[in-house]
Amino acid sequence: MSKVKEFCQRKNIEVSAKRYGVDALGAMAQGLFCSLLIGTIIKTIGQQAGIEFLVNIGTYASKMAGPAMACAIGFALQADPLVLFSLITVGFSANELGGAGGPLAVLVIAVIAAELGKAVSKETKIDILVTPAVTILVGVGLSYAIAPPIGAAAISVGQVIMWATELQPFLMGILVSVIVGIALTLPISSAAICAALGLTGLAGGAAVAVRAAGGLQKERRYHLDLHRGKHTRDCGGDPRSHRAAPL
Repeated sequence: MSKVKEFCQRKNIEVSAKRYGVDALGAMAQGLFCSLLIGTIIKTIGQQAGIEFLVNIGTYASKMAGPAMACAIGFALQADPLVLFSLITVGFSANELGGAGGPLAVLVIAVIAAELGKAVSKETKIDILVTPAVTILVGVGLSYAIAPPIGAAAISVGQVIMWATELQPFLMGILVSVIVGIALTLPISSAAICAALGLTGLAGGAAVAVRAAGGLQKERRYHLDLHRGKHTRDCGGDPRSHRAAPL
């Protein structure tokens, strides 16, 4: 057991809720923003303005959601370059086979593929062949095996939430808002959670409203901290000893 622990420490493999539920999930949301979200915005602008070039750019960016999320996850897990680049294929396959619930499939599969890739990285003289082969074979193999059921399960949960929200808009709207609001106060990504469950309609609207409010609140706190820190430095004090009170 001690040898396994030493090996994991040497390979920077940390099995913990923070590494997977905070670091990897938050990075996945950033990958989603840098592909699907910005792609959708650019595509919509192009459609409204009648600019075909922008529509094409948005389409290309949106199609890269799986690879972007997988690479972001690998980066958060501090994967070696060969592992990180191999995750492009893994992310594409997991997102494609996971269907509408692809983001959750990408999260699970990319984490497993990245950690196994890290385990074999730099262990042989032909690392340039072994590491990509192991990462891609494991990731794509898992995509075929578990991405469809993971995607289906995630969408089923999301559909139940959306169905309940349409049935009881007021109560379920409050419930969704509270859950997303709690997620905003924690070091996890509420955007990644909503994307993984495929929330749209009234439930998605409630989640977006809370995220927008939470984003504005964080922005206000950031600027208040910045202002107070600058004021403290001007007075010769330590800005770290002065924190903004909750708004």
